[in-house]
Amino acid sequence: MRIAIGLPSRVVSASGELMLEWVTRAEQLQFSSVVVTDRVVSQALEPLSVLAMAAGATKRIGLMTSVVIGPTRETTLLARQAATIDTLSGGRFTLGLGIGVRDNDYLATGFDFHRRGRRVEEQLPILRRLWAGEPLSNEIGPIGPRSRARGPELLIGGYVPAIVRRIALWGDGYMAPGGGEPEAMLKMWREIEKAWQQAGRSGKPRWVGASYFALGPNALDHATRYINANYGYNPELAARRLRFLPASRQTVENAIKRQADMGVDEFILRPCAEDLDQMELLAEIAACVR
Repeated sequence: MRIAIGLPSRVVSASGELMLEWVTRAEQLQFSSVVVTDRVVSQALEPLSVLAMAAGATKRIGLMTSVVIGPTRETTLLARQAATIDTLSGGRFTLGLGIGVRDNDYLATGFDFHRRGRRVEEQLPILRRLWAGEPLSNEIGPIGPRSRARGPELLIGGYVPAIVRRIALWGDGYMAPGGGEPEAMLKMWREIEKAWQQAGRSGKPRWVGASYFALGPNALDHATRYINANYGYNPELAARRLRFLPASRQTVENAIKRQADMGVDEFILRPCAEDLDQMELLAEIAACVR
């Protein structure tokens, strides 16, 4: 199982210098991918812009979103941006796509929060069509570069049962939500495998898991501060995130082994602090459990 590292792009003080330090160091430390998250109503850096920078600063490491909130974005521009990053990086980009849970992201962009599931199902076939180099319609031609035959790798994330069918029809695999309960994720994965086979897809879907983490003497403080800042709007959800968050060497090791035992292909670990020592400590653990 490969180990990916989240970038601290949601830190208010995040800068180009900080992102450059993280992505170049992550490549040196042999992480499989660098990963960014998405919010609209936030002072965080925009994820696709961060990965465009990372594409030029690295040669090997994968570039991944976990996840872009697809229905808050105009579809043809999203298709073009994703194909461009994939082209610039030599085919290293993975678009993790989800629908989000916060209505203010939709209020800010003018899209209907309650229609987000239907909207993403309208977006998915358009993304595939444009990535294949096909025209948008009879009146409008192709949009964006062609990076690969099917375009960037597309992983679909979420909790709801509808994602099973979306993955079987349009996705390349499952982007499990960060902080989710392992048992629930495994149950979802079994349904995805079944739907994949029923749809007549060849090969097997890819499974990318995720978790927050914190390490070092102030790990618990880092974890509590980060989770409350990002999930404090829902105290029950924040408490659940903290309950499953590994905040010691042993619990991080256990989380990695548990994901590997479940059959996860790549495991994203997202830091709760922007200090580079979080990455260094995680690299030591990953080297021991690989």
